[in-house]
Amino acid sequence: MSISAELVMQLRQRTGAGVLDCRKALEEAEGELDRAEQILRERGLAKAASRAGRLAQDGIVDLYSHGEGRLGVMVEVNCETDFVARTAEFRHFAHEIALQVAASAPRWLSSAEVPADVMEHERELARQQAIGDGKPEQVIDQIVEGRLEKFLDDHCLLRQPYVRDEEKSINEMVQQMILSTGENVTIRRFQRWEVGEALG
Repeated sequence: MSISAELVMQLRQRTGAGVLDCRKALEEAEGELDRAEQILRERGLAKAASRAGRLAQDGIVDLYSHGEGRLGVMVEVNCETDFVARTAEFRHFAHEIALQVAASAPRWLSSAEVPADVMEHERELARQQAIGDGKPEQVIDQIVEGRLEKFLDDHCLLRQPYVRDEEKSINEMVQQMILSTGENVTIRRFQRWEVGEALG
């Protein structure tokens, strides 16, 4: 089957994968864009996982300011080489992460960083709320777990939906960058400041 260059570019824009990978996936999917995207996603997760152990100690710090200086964000995003760190694609990615932190105010990078006492407090709050709502005893544990997952989705950067495309999580964006650059890419840390916060 002949795959048009236009179709290859459409898939490349959707996934960030290389031209040859896009062409192969489209051939395998017999020209079906959605199926080709799924093929790339499955392969990409496997590839990304294999790169996760590699040392990522290069990268950049990106600064973002909003509201005439009333809100500021600093993020450090790492990759393996200064070659990748200097690319426009990587710098744009780091800036989008800073924008995400400004817009969504995450408290932690991942669920592994959430302190146990915070999780216990949220678990108890969710339980009391479910009881207060008159939920049956046999479904309370399920409701509590659902609310805890929602709490983590709201407050952990890697689990948040991307502000420009809520179909995609920040973790999926990181995986796409790993695929696109061929290097391990990590968000190392971030900080968000807002004028007047925690003053009263």
